[in-house]
Amino acid sequence: MSIVRNVTVRGLRPIMFDRYAGSNNEQLAPMDKVYLDSQKKETLIFPAINILSFLSSQNTESAPQRLLGKKWKAVARAALSFVYVEPFEIPFMRNGEPLTLANSGIYIAFHVARIRKGQLAIPSPKERPVLPLPWELSFKLTLVDNPDLTESILKKLFIEGGVAIGFGTFRGVFGKFEVTRWE
Repeated sequence: MSIVRNVTVRGLRPIMFDRYAGSNNEQLAPMDKVYLDSQKKETLIFPAINILSFLSSQNTESAPQRLLGKKWKAVARAALSFVYVEPFEIPFMRNGEPLTLANSGIYIAFHVARIRKGQLAIPSPKERPVLPLPWELSFKLTLVDNPDLTESILKKLFIEGGVAIGFGTFRGVFGKFEVTRWE
């Protein structure tokens, strides 16, 4: 048995992008770090797999890891196995209209991260695109019945995780959201 919910989240903070090039040796230009639809390469999208990462990642902080204490790993594994997010490419919306590079207002943020190497903190400059508010994402969420992840836990992960962690890169500062529809 499974449950299906239509979910909409509304950004509370701008969202930052840092799409991976597929190789550590390849560096992308800042505007190439956004996600665009695979067909026309015009509409800004958020990959469904990134929502699954928010729910299941074990190598970066995920909503279960932040919110659930000792049982987080079982919930994260269940999310990866028993949660489906559709469509695969979720368009960013503003005032009911899909966002494109031309109408989004994306800007480039420059920050310097400090990467620890032993006792040293090595500066690592980053240029990343940021989508300003307002933004929304709407998607279909399917949860297949399982012993470790219930709808109430899943909803908690979105509601509380949206504020605590958010989507995108530099989560916790950027990408915070609230759930405006769960039906």
